[in-house]
This record gives sequence, C-alpha cells and structure tokens, in this order.
Amino acid sequence: MPEAPQRTTTVEFEVPSPGVDSPLWMVSRAPQLNALVVALQQHRRALDTGTGGERLSFSRTEVAQARAEFGDMIRRGERDLHLLASLLAERFFGTFQRKSVVIGEIERTRERFTLTVDVTEAEVTGSTDIDLGNRVLARLAIADQRGWLRAGLISNVVEYEADTPNDFQVYRLLTRIKAEEEIWNKVADEIFELDRLVLKDKQLRHLGRYVKDVFGVKIVVGTAQDAERVQAELETLRFDEARLLARGLPTDAANRALQFLEVKNYLEHESRKRSGWSAMKSVVGWAGRTFEVQVQPLSNFLHERERLTRESHASFKSTRERVRDEIAARMPLFGFYRALLRWLFVDPTEAPPIHEGVEVVLTD
Repeated sequence: MPEAPQRTTTVEFEVPSPGVDSPLWMVSRAPQLNALVVALQQHRRALDTGTGGERLSFSRTEVAQARAEFGDMIRRGERDLHLLASLLAERFFGTFQRKSVVIGEIERTRERFTLTVDVTEAEVTGSTDIDLGNRVLARLAIADQRGWLRAGLISNVVEYEADTPNDFQVYRLLTRIKAEEEIWNKVADEIFELDRLVLKDKQLRHLGRYVKDVFGVKIVVGTAQDAERVQAELETLRFDEARLLARGLPTDAANRALQFLEVKNYLEHESRKRSGWSAMKSVVGWAGRTFEVQVQPLSNFLHERERLTRESHASFKSTRERVRDEIAARMPLFGFYRALLRWLFVDPTEAPPIHEGVEVVLTD
C-alpha cells in the first residue's frame, strides 16, 4: 500500500486580509510579525483538528524580518508612551521636571541603590527605557577596598513631577513598560491566547495579572476623590493642536483625544483587588496604539512602591513562568510552540524542537 503524501505547512508571511489580525496587532501594527502569528495560529488549528501540519517550514529571511519588527515595535511603543506622558504632564502640570529613576544592584555585594537623573523629552523618546537606564549606570563608578565594582540594571522608570501645585492635585506621572523580554514567550502567549486560557481556568484565574503586557501611564493624585476628577478630565480631554504639531504628531481624532476601550474602578473598597491595590484603571487607544492608564491615590501608590522590592519582582517573573509551565504541562503543543519560537528568534543554528508528528524545517 503506497504511503500517504506528507502534508506540509509553509508559513507564508503575507499580510493577512482585514479581520484576520492577531491580538498582538492592536499593539504592534507590524505586518511581518502579525503574519507570523496568524500563520502559526492557523497551523496550530490544523494540528488540533488533524487536518494538516505534519511538516512546518519557515523562511529564514522573513523570520528575521518579524523579529526586527518586534524590536521596532518596542522602540516605537516606548516613544509613543513618552509622547503621551509629556502631553498629559503639560495638561495637568503646566511646567514639570522629567527624571529617569534607575534602580541598580552591585554585582558582588547585591546591594541595591537608586539614581535619579534629569532627562529631556528627546532622550526618553530616542531610546528604550532599558538603554536609558544602562547609560545612566555607565556614568557611575563604584569602588571598595578590593577594587572597582560593577553594577547591573534592575529597573528604570521615567517620572514626570509637577513644579508647582495644580488644581487636580496630581503629584506625578510615571511611565511603565512591561514589554516581554523573551520574544518567543510573548508570541506563544498571543497564539494560544494565554490571558483567556488563564482567566477561563479556575485554578489559574488568580494568576491572570502575571501574563499581561502593555505600555502604561500611572497618574498619582492626592485622594480617591481626586482620582475620580482626573478620570473624568481624561475622558473629555482634547490635546492642543499646537502641542501635537510641535512633536510632529498628526492632529486627527486618533491623536487629539483618548479613546476609552475599558474602564474599571478599583477605588471602592468592595471592588479593590485582594492585594489592596486601589486605582481607576483604563485601557485607551491613542495614536493607533493601545495603552493602560492608571489614576492612583498617593497613599496607595507609596504602599505599592514599598512592596516593589527586587525580591518581589523576581517572584513576579517566576510566577509568570510558572503559569506558562502549568499551561505547557496541560497542553504540550503550547510548550512546543514556546520552544519553536525560541529556536526561531534566538538560535536557528541549533537543532529544531521536536513534537510528535511534526517536522520543522528552516529554509533560506
């Protein structure tokens, strides 16, 4: 009896037709990256239904383009985030100071320290927050009796602080970057809609906050009442045309105002999260990109900052990995895709990952 022909899935990096976008498209607007995600989603469905997918073929050039688009997405996202933060700071503060707040750690002693450096809008829009933090650390020289010590970057936050009191009782704005460092994990999360899987599973639902990645602005105000006033102002806010033009931004509706996609009120005691976290939390569209905006009372912000030690950050990251590991244990195909994407994005010279019934091929 002749052997059945082997079915091949070649990942075509064609820009999908309207309505065939990956969840990553809302954030990235990157055609090649989106095409990779959509093609892999289709391959995953073929494996699930048994309708194909025994051989998975990738183009080396187009994978490299998708990876470059991911990096560019992060850079452009951070630039737009700081442009938005500057516009909001001008609205609420009038005049303000912009600072890079770097948390570093001495490698030999594990001692932590904080550096605060004044930065310009051009500096924060011209580089990523990680690059900016590393440049700040590079200016620092540390020595003890045994010689010079090296310091590593733990985190870098850009803060916008008011020069004078304002009517809205806004004290500061902070930008927050939670872009996934491991590209393969992020893309695998999108293909398998990890957020939805976690929220659907009763045993994993409480871990949902560990898998969200978004560009965010935090606005720190005096009280819960101030937070509600600022939230109302944000919902009716219109950016001045001259300020948009000064930054080279279009003056269309997508840039003149925030489009609110989701609003959650965690100020009320009954609706607060179990951690005690309290804020108005919104997902907004601006300049063709999606952002998270939090308006948080000062007392809650200070309590949260006190808890954000290096250890809790490490715990957060390890818990996020545990979520992925638990999903992979229940769904081996998810684990295969994580390995597959890591192979594609990090070192295609190694042997490709193995999954029962699937052959992986990388072409020139």
